[in-house]
Amino acid sequence: MKLTTAGNSVGVVLPKEALDKLRLEKGDRVFLTESPEGFRLTPYDPEFEKQMTLARQIMKKRRDVLHELAK
Repeated sequence: MKLTTAGNSVGVVLPKEALDKLRLEKGDRVFLTESPEGFRLTPYDPEFEKQMTLARQIMKKRRDVLHELAK
């Protein structure tokens, strides 16, 4: 990978193979997260995943209420 100037910022140039494997295209958003092994580059928003996990827990706990509301 190569660092390059992008306006007032620095960008990373990813090889086509990495883009294909991540299913990314020009203009897509990626997220840099820190893990015990180092940093990870992912197309998945970790904050959104936290919100979805919480939503799943609530939906499971309140299944009966949601079922009644769906009628």
